[in-house]
Amino acid sequence: MPNPLIDKNMPANNFEFEYEVKASPKVLYPYLSTASGLQQWFADKVTVPNASTFHFYWDDENHPAVLVQSKLNKFVRFEFLNPKDESSKGFIELRLEVSELSNTTYLKVTDRASTFKSDDDAAELWDYLCDKLKEIVGS
Repeated sequence: MPNPLIDKNMPANNFEFEYEVKASPKVLYPYLSTASGLQQWFADKVTVPNASTFHFYWDDENHPAVLVQSKLNKFVRFEFLNPKDESSKGFIELRLEVSELSNTTYLKVTDRASTFKSDDDAAELWDYLCDKLKEIVGS
């Protein structure tokens, strides 16, 4: 069943969101960088056929991506492979930052892989996903 919040005919935009998460980067990083961690909150199913290729499944549809950058306990960046349009490089970057003043961890999301109908639709989806992540880590 297609996601009603996404319009595949619209050009991709960058959506940026920030969430406070009451867990350390060391605890959070496996949820951003491993198939088992991502499958718990981000996608219906995630498989990793080799070290840098991830297959994300939503609604039984495969969305292959390459892990193009990562830094332990800091960030991951996935570029989605679009076989129909090689020039269209959608990506999702998940970055963990800790405030030096408050020692609070923030998850910063940059999403250019999704083509939402509105900023509100993008925010609604990411709010839902990050709430799931927070629930899993007890935040």
